[in-house]
Amino acid sequence: MHYRFLFLLSSLLPLSSSTSAQQTTIPYQQVDLQNLAAFRATGTNWKVVGDVLYDPNTAGKGSTKAGTGMLVNTLSAKPNEHLLTAMEHGDLQLELDFMMEKGANSGLYLQGRYEVQLFDSWGVKNTRTVDCGAIYERWDESRPEGRKGYEGHPPAQNVSKAPGLWQHVSITFRAPRFNSTGQKIANARFLKVIQNGVTVQENVEVTGPTRAAAFTDEKPTGPLMIQGDHGAVAIRNIRYKAYGIEPVTLTNMKLSAYEGRFKSVDDMTAMTPKREMNLDVLAHLAPGSRDKFGGIITGTIHIPRTGQYLIDLNLAWIPAETNPTNPNGEGQLTIANKPVFTISGRNGGSASTMVMLEAGDHPLKLAYYKNFGLWYARSNDITLSLEGPGVQYTTLNPVIVAQDPVGEISVLAKSEPVMQRGFVNYKGAKRTHTISVGEPGEANYSFDLSKGEFLQIWRGDFLETTPMWYGRGETQLSVPLGSVIDMAGKPSVTFLADANAAWPDSNSVYTNQGYDLDKDGRPVFKYTLGTASVRESFAAQDEGRRLAHSFTVGLGQEKGQLWCRAAEGSTITQLPNGLYAINDKQYFIELPANEKPVVRTTPQRTQELLIPIKATGATGTASYSIIW
Repeated sequence: MHYRFLFLLSSLLPLSSSTSAQQTTIPYQQVDLQNLAAFRATGTNWKVVGDVLYDPNTAGKGSTKAGTGMLVNTLSAKPNEHLLTAMEHGDLQLELDFMMEKGANSGLYLQGRYEVQLFDSWGVKNTRTVDCGAIYERWDESRPEGRKGYEGHPPAQNVSKAPGLWQHVSITFRAPRFNSTGQKIANARFLKVIQNGVTVQENVEVTGPTRAAAFTDEKPTGPLMIQGDHGAVAIRNIRYKAYGIEPVTLTNMKLSAYEGRFKSVDDMTAMTPKREMNLDVLAHLAPGSRDKFGGIITGTIHIPRTGQYLIDLNLAWIPAETNPTNPNGEGQLTIANKPVFTISGRNGGSASTMVMLEAGDHPLKLAYYKNFGLWYARSNDITLSLEGPGVQYTTLNPVIVAQDPVGEISVLAKSEPVMQRGFVNYKGAKRTHTISVGEPGEANYSFDLSKGEFLQIWRGDFLETTPMWYGRGETQLSVPLGSVIDMAGKPSVTFLADANAAWPDSNSVYTNQGYDLDKDGRPVFKYTLGTASVRESFAAQDEGRRLAHSFTVGLGQEKGQLWCRAAEGSTITQLPNGLYAINDKQYFIELPANEKPVVRTTPQRTQELLIPIKATGATGTASYSIIW
């Protein structure tokens, strides 16, 4: 087992807003990709197109379709230039989708100076600073040979998809800081880089421009640059939040503490506080009862800019699931003497809303109480967070807590397949009879044994089992460590009366018969569908770049054609190379040569890819491969 020690800050729990049906957010600014007007003048290698096709196995065979919404670097015979935005930024939250051609190399340069590497790293086992998600190295020609590059940071793990598939990156960047005379007083820092849903960089300091930057100096702002001279790359859905350097602050905090049972936060206005004290963190720090208390915290909140602000509040002692007829607490927040929201305690302890705030200093008041404790909501933390125009999401004056600093307990698949039984969170629901299988090629999957349903695949490290094995196992879940793609979560094989019959959500005639292990230690799942017997198996191929999915069926007495459903998605498109792109190029399905599938639209307006199970005598077979 691999251990990594974690020290946690008190943090905001998932919100269930008491002020609106949906959580509100500060919107991103979208870069218009109808044309190149959002960018500085550049070479003819950059174009706006409607679609891009790259073959995962062949370089130089990319093609595009006319339209708008995507940038593509076509690598013309003329000088291939970088693409720089007209917008210049300091602190930035950046999100975009990218697609690599086979063997391609590109990069995102924050402020035109500090690079997050984009690279075709599909299937790479040992990542380096050239791989996708890396913070690229700095370069100094005066250093000795072999040491000219320095300060590069490889990604924490490789979660790169195949060429021709859309990938996603999210970057939280903190610009360098300068004093009034222009002297740099703090280096640039990548607070977080998330690739395909997995954190690959965190809190990485960059002492100066990385290699091949557009600028060798450092300044408070600069353009976003996309590297254009190394390889074919496509970009879409560029959006960002640009931030200033003036923060929201909460100062002059004072606590008036009360004890007893309360019916409303208004009860405290007629009471004499037991204690009064100054605070430097947002918490009920008064000594006394930990389960029967009330508090009024006052302070001064500084708002840097006028505008709409997202405000989140969480009272940790009120859980999301609580008895609405007997809540254990309540809270009320006011800013500038105007109510922001009230947490009644009947629908959990979190609230979220948007509110207009004027720039300047305003009085803040937070009143709350707790009438009794719950064993599953032990913490008495208070978390207040804000985000606004030019103001990054900020948790105000949090208490720093080492919450039982247990090391991560993880299961990794190094040299042979690894199986782990346990609970899995699938689309927000707990599946309790699952098995997850990790492959040495980092192509992993989960399967529901009780229903015969294929749940998810992921690329990268295998499982974290801390929630299962530490202490009593709070959630009892095994958690994928890589980049997860949810599959349909329905039966993979079933009998259909005809090719137009609806695919069932479950097989009523399904009976689980356990699983065998093949010669390589992989499970072969066994079950019956009425009188038909099925053996279903998966195997990583091509060093984990493909996951083969196969079925062998002993046919019974059932009527109708037996079908395999290889995929369901919002879109299924057959590509010129014979592959099927699922969910707008989220992953590929590869079929055996001469296989003739059925692609059909469901009443829910999704699409399905069905393969007939071909019988030879009393036995039928089907197979396909997933590429991602």
